[in-house]
Amino acid sequence: MLLTHDMPATRTIDPAFRRDILAGLARSPKATPPIWFYDRRGSELFEDITDLPEYYPTRTETALLAGHGDDFAAAIGSGRAVVEFGAGSARKTPHLLRAIDPAAYVPIDISGDFLRASSAELASAFPGLPVLPLVGDFTGTLALPDAIDGLPRLGFFPGSTIGNSEPDTAVDLLRAMRRLLGDEAMLLIGMDRIKDRDRLIAAYDDEAGVTAAFNRNLLVRINRELEGDLPVDAFAHRAIWNDEKARIEMHLEATEPLHFHVAGQCFHMKMGETIHTESSHKYGARDERLLLRAGGWEPTAEWMDPDGLFALVLAKAG
Repeated sequence: MLLTHDMPATRTIDPAFRRDILAGLARSPKATPPIWFYDRRGSELFEDITDLPEYYPTRTETALLAGHGDDFAAAIGSGRAVVEFGAGSARKTPHLLRAIDPAAYVPIDISGDFLRASSAELASAFPGLPVLPLVGDFTGTLALPDAIDGLPRLGFFPGSTIGNSEPDTAVDLLRAMRRLLGDEAMLLIGMDRIKDRDRLIAAYDDEAGVTAAFNRNLLVRINRELEGDLPVDAFAHRAIWNDEKARIEMHLEATEPLHFHVAGQCFHMKMGETIHTESSHKYGARDERLLLRAGGWEPTAEWMDPDGLFALVLAKAG
């Protein structure tokens, strides 16, 4: 059963997109928030990335979800409303839903078209489950559907998306989730572990160039939606390991001096200058616990693959 909630009939461009892009391009160094990767094409490209041989997080996390259903059922119980932050295609979610027998499922994503398609597919696979897609930016202010009022909630935040935020912002986001989900809530969150530098860089700079296309698609979106004239082919994809901050950084590097316009404003870039489009922080065991506790969550259980690449952490509202 597919129930919609606050879903507009026609697409409108979020004014926050214009604000964030203009502010990011005016900064020095230039940087844009990673949430704006995910128009429909960006979401499709990210799904392609998750199937790449170099990209270990998705298959590793999926194997954890598929292999620990009994553990999840025992630790979480049945009858909760599952609220998934940044649901995307929700490809991993059926493993969790089958394990814990939830009362409702609320996928949240900024890409409305993609969310509607994936929600319809999931609703057909779980015909007795209320599916209530919510289009919106989960880093902002949201109101959950009235249909789950009174139900205990399980937040589901897979994919190590928490790593895309700076530590202070990640703490704020976890606190916002804690407020949204309530005092009896639990959170199941994916955390990517620190590992070999070469393996990390390969995961974000694949041989087939899919991640490069995903990164450059942001420029295509800016040109389409904000009347931009950025020369997409004059930007190179770069993936860099920042050891001091334990993160992979994605950049778009100008391969020549550039002059372009966005939303009527003029910008310049020197050859070699970059737009920092995403960071993906990696965590040690101590780091992940400190982060969750600072965000108002107390870790209660953890599942990790044999190679120590990726962890799923269960926490309760503190």
